[in-house]
Amino acid sequence: MPGSTCLPLAPQFRFPKSIAGRRSPAPPNQVENGVSMTEPTKKTKFTYYPGCSSQGSARHLDESLRAVAPEIGIELEELDDWNCCGASVGHIGGGQLPNLALTGRNLANAQSQGKQDVVTGCAACYLNTHAGNEKIKSDVNAKRKVNEALAAGDLSYDGDLKVRHMCEVIVNDVGVEKIKQRVTNPLHGLKVAGYVGCQTVRPFAETQGGGEYDTYQDPKFLDDFTAACGATPVPFEVKTSCCGGSVAVMSPDKTLHLIKTILEEAKKAGADVISTPCPLCQTNVEMYQ
Repeated sequence: MPGSTCLPLAPQFRFPKSIAGRRSPAPPNQVENGVSMTEPTKKTKFTYYPGCSSQGSARHLDESLRAVAPEIGIELEELDDWNCCGASVGHIGGGQLPNLALTGRNLANAQSQGKQDVVTGCAACYLNTHAGNEKIKSDVNAKRKVNEALAAGDLSYDGDLKVRHMCEVIVNDVGVEKIKQRVTNPLHGLKVAGYVGCQTVRPFAETQGGGEYDTYQDPKFLDDFTAACGATPVPFEVKTSCCGGSVAVMSPDKTLHLIKTILEEAKKAGADVISTPCPLCQTNVEMYQ
């Protein structure tokens, strides 16, 4: 299975087959108290930015998102001609502009596809693209320089789009209860340590609804997803700690120390698996354990 291993604490982030079946027919529309229980009541169409890791280490995440989206009434239109967001190398040399230009190019292409929100499943892509978008929106000088760079490719970006993470879309536009309603094979008996990581929750907790739903220190959404799928979330005090993925090459000793803490806490909590929405966290923790 994608994202799993024979080791006892395999970090995983994939939607189970119980809600990710590609061929499962949609249930008839159910109405309760005048409200549709199977159709999203908020935004349903998004421009989907897969990100580089979706082509390799996080391919299973990309496949899961594409499979689950139509099951919960979400339409994902893939971003045309997308490029790396610059999360891993965009800050190396040249200052901030190269990073912003990479983000700006993706957003310019998204803008040409329509005004729907841009969504991604990668925590690093989300953090970097979200931050770049906010910088372009708030800094007139940065926006001017980005558009000067984009002009070489006959592109421009107005700064009008919103960048979101798929987890936040599920929370605020779909609703965890709708996920629960779609589960046909609940994961009873599976104990899960929800490892949010250090990137996904920071901008998420500043979104409308996210501020009340989550905190930086103790976000609840991943535990809610786990419970909705029938599994049991376990208390996990290090759920937003860093795994050291960004310094794994330069300082492997620091990375090993951070991962050791994560694994020990999960084991202490009695978890069978670790679940994370971050592909870098999954790769890093699974590889180094």
